[in-house]
Amino acid sequence: MSHESTPPRMPGIPPPLPPPPAKKNLSNAVVIGSAAAVVVAVVATGIAVSGSRDGAAKPAPTVTVTEVAPADDAPAVADGDTEPVAEESGDGVHSLSEPVAYENDVEVGLSKFSRGTSSEYASPGNTPYAKFTIKIVNGSDESVNADELSVNCAYGDEGKEGDAIFDEGLDGLPETRILAGRSLSVVWACELPTDEKYLQVEVAPDYESQTAVFTGHVK
Repeated sequence: MSHESTPPRMPGIPPPLPPPPAKKNLSNAVVIGSAAAVVVAVVATGIAVSGSRDGAAKPAPTVTVTEVAPADDAPAVADGDTEPVAEESGDGVHSLSEPVAYENDVEVGLSKFSRGTSSEYASPGNTPYAKFTIKIVNGSDESVNADELSVNCAYGDEGKEGDAIFDEGLDGLPETRILAGRSLSVVWACELPTDEKYLQVEVAPDYESQTAVFTGHVK
């Protein structure tokens, strides 16, 4: 039996290096990695499809956020504004010089405002007042009873009642009828202190008509 002999190593010469390991094929690694990614994608797709088959996805609830400004940011109301203003348009409030027409074709208007003081024999006596003329125009087909006219007054920011003044030339309501197509003027006076300017006059031409409110300042 023959035996291979190892050649003697020369002194001072290092032993030969072992052969390098075989290199892996990079193309195979890329193919394997791509296949794994495809498998993951297929699995994920299957899960998504399975979820869509079980039931339609419900949309997430929408939350609306409303920003509310703090109370300190609210606009301030200017002080000292005493001009009379109607709370709502069309609520029966009118200026002192604005005539009011009713559905029955009767019209009421105020005019000729002036100030004065009642005499000592008047009711009430020695009282400052505002005098004006109430004109009633009857455009209807029926007569209107003048003694059904109602007049009430108030004055100032607190709405104090202004008494009717009965004096010479201030006789109150006439006991007559306003015929169809005719008009009637009545001179009226209400208590109004000299230091007050704001006057409110409420007038109704008869018992069935709505009361009209006239407001404004008297010089």
